[in-house]
Amino acid sequence: MPRAARSAASVIVGAVVAGSALAAGLAGCSSPPSPTPTPTPTEAAWVSDYVAPEPQVLSPLRGTSVAPGSVVGPALSAKVDNHDGARPQIGLGRADIVFEELVEGGITRYVAIWQSDVPELLGPVRSIRPMDPDIITPFGGIVAYSGGQEQFVEMMMATPVVNAVFDYDDTDIFYRVDGYESPHDVVVKAIELVARNADLAPPAQQFAYAATPAAASAVVDGTGVSAINTRFSDERWPSWSWDAAGQLYLRSQEGSPDQDSDGVQLAATNVVVMRVGIDWSYGEVPKTVMLGSGEAWVSSGGKTIHGTWAKDAATSPIRLVDDSGVVIRLAEGNTWVELVPSDQGSVELVP
Repeated sequence: MPRAARSAASVIVGAVVAGSALAAGLAGCSSPPSPTPTPTPTEAAWVSDYVAPEPQVLSPLRGTSVAPGSVVGPALSAKVDNHDGARPQIGLGRADIVFEELVEGGITRYVAIWQSDVPELLGPVRSIRPMDPDIITPFGGIVAYSGGQEQFVEMMMATPVVNAVFDYDDTDIFYRVDGYESPHDVVVKAIELVARNADLAPPAQQFAYAATPAAASAVVDGTGVSAINTRFSDERWPSWSWDAAGQLYLRSQEGSPDQDSDGVQLAATNVVVMRVGIDWSYGEVPKTVMLGSGEAWVSSGGKTIHGTWAKDAATSPIRLVDDSGVVIRLAEGNTWVELVPSDQGSVELVP
C-alpha cells in the first residue's frame, strides 16, 4: 500500500478508536435517567351519554312497533250494524281489524275488534250470528252484541270470550243513543267495558307483519291495483280505492264514500279479500264458513298479491300464504277483511 493510503487508513482507524473510547468514557460518567413523571389529570374524563334504545315488540293487531310492556288490555270485539239506518257507525274507524260478513236479506254486518285504540263509545251493535264464534274466539277478550237467536247466543257463550250482551245487561254499559232509530241505536261504553275486564290478557297476534311498509308481501311481489270492487249481493257492493297521497285504501259502499261518525271516510292499510262458502243450514240466516281454506287476495301499498287463506279450528287465527306457499306479511296498520261469498259474490281488481 502507498504511504499516503496507509496514512489515511491510520487516521480513520484512529478516529474510530478514539470515538469509541470517548463514548465509553461518557457512558461511564453519565447520570442515571430521571424517573418518568406521573401525569396529572387536567379535566374530567369524557363519559358517553348514549342510551341504547329499548327493544321493541309488535302490537298484536296492527303490527306496529311498541315498547315492551305497553301492550295491555284485552281485545274488544263487537257485532256492528251495517244497515242503512246504522250509518254512520260510531268508533268503527278506530278498529284494528274489521270483518265484513253476509247476513240475511243480502246486507252485511261487521265483526270489529279494538285493542290498540279503544273509543269511548262504539256501535250501533246488533245481534250475534252463527259464524261469529269462529271469527272472534282467536282474539279472546270480550265480545259485545245486542242479543240474537238463543242458539247463536249459546254458541257464542260457549267460547272462552267474555260476553257482554245488551239483552241480558243489568248495568248501564249499553244504552240507546239519539240520532238513530231503533233497533239501530244501541251503543256500548267501550272504554268502560274494557276497564271492567282489565285483568284479561291481551290478544295473540293474528297476522304476520313485515318489518317495514316497503317489505309487505303485496308491495314486494304483488301487482299494482287502483281499486278493489267486491259484491256480497245485489244489496251490498263495498269497494276500496288506493289513495297514494295518504298511503291508504278508502272505502265506499254502493258507490258512495263510507264515513264514520266523525265525518272521515273509512280507510285501511291492508285489505284482505277471502272467498268463503255459505252454510244455509240455519234457514234464512247464512253462516259464513270460516273453518277450511279458499282463495284470497291481500292488498297493501297499492299492490295486491294472490294466495290462499286457511283456518283449521275455531281457536286458530287465519293463515295467509301466497301461491308459492310463503306466508303473506301485511304492512303495519289496520286491516279490513272482506268475507265474500263464493256462490253469489264477486271480486274485481282494477289495475
